[in-house]
Amino acid sequence: MNINTRIILPGLLFVSLAFSGGLNKHEKKIQLYVEKHTEEAIALLEKVVNINSGTLNIEGNKTVGKVFQAELDQLGFNTYWVTYPKTIKRSGHLFAEMRGGKGKKIVMVGHMDTVFEPDSPFQKFTRDGNTAYGPGVADMKGGDVSMIYAMKALDDIGVLKDLNLTLVFIGDEEKTGGPPSIVRKELIEAGKWADIGLGFEGAVGMNTGTVARRSSSSWILTTTGIQGHSSQIFKEKLGYGAIFEATRIVNAFREELVGEEYLSFNPGTIVGGTDVDYDPVTSRGTTFGKTNVVSQSVTVHGGIRTISTEQLDKAMANMKDIVSQNLPGTTAKIKFKTSYPPMAPTKANYALLDKFESVNVDLGYGQLEPLDPGKRGAADISFVAPHVDASLAGMGPDGSGEHSEKEELDLTSFPKTTARVAILIYRLTR
Repeated sequence: MNINTRIILPGLLFVSLAFSGGLNKHEKKIQLYVEKHTEEAIALLEKVVNINSGTLNIEGNKTVGKVFQAELDQLGFNTYWVTYPKTIKRSGHLFAEMRGGKGKKIVMVGHMDTVFEPDSPFQKFTRDGNTAYGPGVADMKGGDVSMIYAMKALDDIGVLKDLNLTLVFIGDEEKTGGPPSIVRKELIEAGKWADIGLGFEGAVGMNTGTVARRSSSSWILTTTGIQGHSSQIFKEKLGYGAIFEATRIVNAFREELVGEEYLSFNPGTIVGGTDVDYDPVTSRGTTFGKTNVVSQSVTVHGGIRTISTEQLDKAMANMKDIVSQNLPGTTAKIKFKTSYPPMAPTKANYALLDKFESVNVDLGYGQLEPLDPGKRGAADISFVAPHVDASLAGMGPDGSGEHSEKEELDLTSFPKTTARVAILIYRLTR
C-alpha cells in the first residue's frame, strides 16, 4: 500500500491510499485484448483523422460520428444523434447508451470536432514510427477511438452488456454553436444520471491524473472615440481616440490582474480605426482608418479561464472596473460570454484518482500525481462534473501540439491508456 499526501487547495490536504493488489485474470485479458488490437485501433484513428471535422464542417462531423456509431452499434449500444435548429449551425452530438443495470453509472465524454476547418492546409494523418501526426489526432480523435476500444475490451471479457454507460461525442467542443443551456442540455442531463464522469481528452504522460480543469469564457471589448483631425488628438475637443482607450484597458488588464494563480486571459483579435466590422463567430474582421484621423472604433475579442466560478466573478468585476475608467473623449464597454464552467478539484475527484492510481501501479506504470490545472484548457467534462459524485479527465492517449500543425500522438501510449481506463471502469462497476 502506498501512502501519499496531496495538496488539493491551499490549506486542504488529502491523504492518498493507493492499494495495488495486481491484475486479476479478467483485467489481464483486457490488457491483452487492447495490445493485440492496437494496430486495428490506429487504423480506425487514421480513418477518422482523414475526415475533416472542423467545428463548422457539419457534414464532416456527421461523417466521423457515423463511423463511431457503426462501431458502437456492433457492440449493442443504443446510439442516437442529438441535433439542434439550423440557427445553431453545428452538427449536434452522438450519444451511445448501455443499460445493463449493474454497478456505478458512468458517463464518458469525447468530441468529434477539431480546430482545423476545410480550408486549413493541415488535413491528413501521417505516421513516423511510434508517432502519428494529423488534425485532431490528439485533440481528440485519439481519445474517441480509445473510448471505443475500451468498450471492445470490456465486451471481450463478457461484462459490457451488464454495465450502465453513456458515451457522448460532442460536435462543437472547439467552438460552441449556442448557449450551453441549449447545446449542452443533454450532456448535463447525462451527468445528472451518472455517478462518475470520465473525460477522454489526452493524458499528460503516464504519471499524472486530471482532477481539475479551468473554465473557458470569452469577452468582447468595444471602445469609441471622436473622429477628427489627428493634429488635435489629446486636446479637449477630440480626446484620445478609440485605439488609445482600448490599449489602456488591455494594458491595465495585464498590469493589474496578471499573477493570480489559475487566472489567465488573452486578447485574441483586435480591429480598430475609423470604421470596423467584426464577426465574433468566425473571429474575422475588417477595418479602415487613416494615420491623420483620430480612431473612432475598436473591437477586442478575448478569452478568460479560471479555476472556480468565484474566481471568474471576481475577475469580471475587476475587468469591468478597469473598463469604466475612460480616457477623455472615449467610451468603453465589455461583455462576457460564459461557455465552459470549471471542473473543481474536489475531495471525491482525488479519491477517484486514488483508484485510478491503483490501476496504474498494477499495470506497472507507477504512481500518479494530480496535474496542475494551469496546464490544461477547458473541456466538456466540466458540464458533467458538478452533477456526478466524482470525475476525472485526461483518460485518452498522450499527445502534444494541439491546435497547431505540429499536433502529434504518442502511439506507444495508446494501448496503455486504453487498457488502463478499461480496467478502471471494470473495477468501478464490480
